[in-house]
Amino acid sequence: MSQATMQALIAERANAPFRVASLPRPQAGPGEVLVRILASGVNPLDTKIRAGSAAHARQPLPAVLGLDLAGVVEAVGPGVTRFAPGDEVYGMTGGVGGVQGSLAEYAAVDADLLARKPARLSMREAAALPLVFITAWEGLVDRAGVQPGQTVLVHGGAGGVGHVAVQIARAAGARVHATGSAASRDIIEGYGATAIDFATVTVEQYVGQYTGGDGFDVVYDTVGGKVLDDAFLAARTCGGHVVSCLGWGTHSLAPLSLRAATYSGVFTLLPLLTGRGRARHGAILREAARLADAGKLAVRVDPRRFGLDDAIEAHRAIETGTARGKLVVEIARR
Repeated sequence: MSQATMQALIAERANAPFRVASLPRPQAGPGEVLVRILASGVNPLDTKIRAGSAAHARQPLPAVLGLDLAGVVEAVGPGVTRFAPGDEVYGMTGGVGGVQGSLAEYAAVDADLLARKPARLSMREAAALPLVFITAWEGLVDRAGVQPGQTVLVHGGAGGVGHVAVQIARAAGARVHATGSAASRDIIEGYGATAIDFATVTVEQYVGQYTGGDGFDVVYDTVGGKVLDDAFLAARTCGGHVVSCLGWGTHSLAPLSLRAATYSGVFTLLPLLTGRGRARHGAILREAARLADAGKLAVRVDPRRFGLDDAIEAHRAIETGTARGKLVVEIARR
């Protein structure tokens, strides 16, 4: 293949299989970095975009999908001083807002969205991390301001955002509890949280058992729907804070108001869609690297291996609920 072209996967229309295509290889413009992509993280949002059911992502088809990437800097554009060719980097850089995603051999991305890859993580692990870590960090740190000694409840503690949120809260010195199924108990406890089987105990029961009835200082809902209503019931009276990354339904605020508690929403795509606040994403990923290299952060990756030729199977694993951790497509192996 010519150096002027690259291989990429095209999602041509809603619910269609990917098509392998030869596309012009991008060049790094001002403030951009050209990344040779080695791994592309797959998120549930990617599958919704391919299905045509994620209007909020503003990604018309046909498109190259993929939000998360890890790879090596190939070249830097004018004005970029933080990175140099050969640097290993990762980030949430495209796949929404009409921007090329990471299911391609190369991408020219805004340097503000990147950070150096954690040394202790493989390319596959690094590619699995950006969206879930940024989402978890924005909720716990930027919105809720989690502090040492606080009680934190994570709804969906074995999920992509959830298992990372548990680790961030633990690293902040909080006492962490997390809801999940009975089958996810070992996963949740493996990350240092007290597991709560949502199917066998009520909100009132676990609030009473673990907080003496006062409620949790911070509740992070990663599930949405009725679980967000439960989060309102679990917040501490006088000062509790609820955060959700899926607060898109219609909910009664009465339980929250009667506790004099507060609520914040997280919409991680905003910097990609608006161009504002992108440097914050790069800074958050530098925090992720710091925690990972200190042995305080790990990412659960599904052991199955996918490449460009069978990336559709990674999407299907998410759609059918068979994923066991974050899924990653390897664009190239070193």
